[in-house]
Parts: sequence; C-alpha cells; structure tokens
Amino acid sequence: MRYLLAILVGIVGILVATACMDTRAHAQNYPWCEYLGSGMGGGGGRNCGFISFEQCMESARGNGNDCRLNTQYVPPPGEHSGATAVPGAHPRHKARKTS
Repeated sequence: MRYLLAILVGIVGILVATACMDTRAHAQNYPWCEYLGSGMGGGGGRNCGFISFEQCMESARGNGNDCRLNTQYVPPPGEHSGATAVPGAHPRHKARKTS
C-alpha cells in the first residue's frame, strides 16, 4: 500500500512539474526608463517599467532622478493606441523644425 501511494505521489509531482515547465517568463518591455541617481557611493541604476514619460516622472520627481527613452524598447507587433506609448511621441521629444 505504501509503495502504491509513493508511486502515485511521484506521478502527481511529475505532472505538476511538467505543467510548470510550459510557463515562460517574459522580460518587461516598456518605452521609458527612470535613471536612479548614483549618490555618494556610486552605483545607481535604472527602472525601465514605465509606459509614458508622465508615469516615469511621477516616480522620479522628488528623488533627483530623471527619465529617458529605453534604448532597448521594441514595440509589440500590430497597431497601437495612445501617443505616449510610442518612444519619441511626447511633445518634449518631437523633432524640431530648422529654418
């Protein structure tokens, strides 16, 4: 009886492990990054988890940080709505006319 229970538990464990293997982790892919201040100890870093410039600045404001376009951003295929979801679409970053 114990042998049968051990086999059953093993089979269930293998099935659960197999089901979990199909789930893939996906990296975040957003157009705006908050660059964190380096401070006295050096270091610093960045958080590229923002869909708009405004959203990024809300996080950066008051911390001495700034926001820049994510150079690694690749938009998903297909049509997109919302001007702030596209890098360079923010009015501050539009190309200037030269005369």
